[in-house]
Amino acid sequence: MLMTTHSPLLNIDHLSASVDGTPLLHDINLAVGARETHVIMGPNGAGKSTLGHLIMGDSTYDISAGHITFDGQDVTDLSPDKRSRAGIFLSFQAPVEIPGVPVSSFLRAAAAGREGLDLKGKQFRKHVRALADQLDMDPTYLDRELGVGFSGGEKKKLEMLQLLLLRPKLAILDETDSGLDVDALGVVSRGIEAYRTSTEGALVVITHNTRILERLDVDRVHVMVRGRLVAEGDASLIAEIDEHGFERFEREAELALAS
Repeated sequence: MLMTTHSPLLNIDHLSASVDGTPLLHDINLAVGARETHVIMGPNGAGKSTLGHLIMGDSTYDISAGHITFDGQDVTDLSPDKRSRAGIFLSFQAPVEIPGVPVSSFLRAAAAGREGLDLKGKQFRKHVRALADQLDMDPTYLDRELGVGFSGGEKKKLEMLQLLLLRPKLAILDETDSGLDVDALGVVSRGIEAYRTSTEGALVVITHNTRILERLDVDRVHVMVRGRLVAEGDASLIAEIDEHGFERFEREAELALAS
């Protein structure tokens, strides 16, 4: 797949960030075009999830420099809900549990006011059931309390359902493959494929493992070490990391910091 020559959908320009005065990200530059699939890889603690949360607008982190532009708009200071309505979606490593709230009610609230999702009660439920069927999900999920008693795989399946329902312009999947068995990984892969084929959306996959990437057509791979993007390349980088890990990149980062 060719890289776009148009203005990127997401543009991160010299972004640095900290939490409670501790620097976490350093001078991050990243551009993602519409319909592109980018992968951010790196060892645990490299700052990958922090970057995803900053793109989503998590107020836990303080931006000390740089800007985030999405779909032509500077969103650096926008709240997460406004970024969501602008078309950014972030899956979480550990989704919350909300006792007493059925999954169907949560999805209804998430879709409220979204273009193309202003459906009547029965129509909406039928639409969501069709999406669940597309993922081979048991429709009884919709009647369960949000996240309560869900396995890790079930929570990830629900995130795929949200992804297909909301059809965001940019989907950021943070360690979506973490701890999944083969069946759950298959559901997640189907969800990603359905999203890619049914929307013009871009995809950013954050991971330290290559399993989920085997079925993806990846445009660019970015390697993060110690809060810095230290390497970028095509999909061939995935095979190198799968075989050799991140040692080369960690070593090069240490040398760069020492110089």
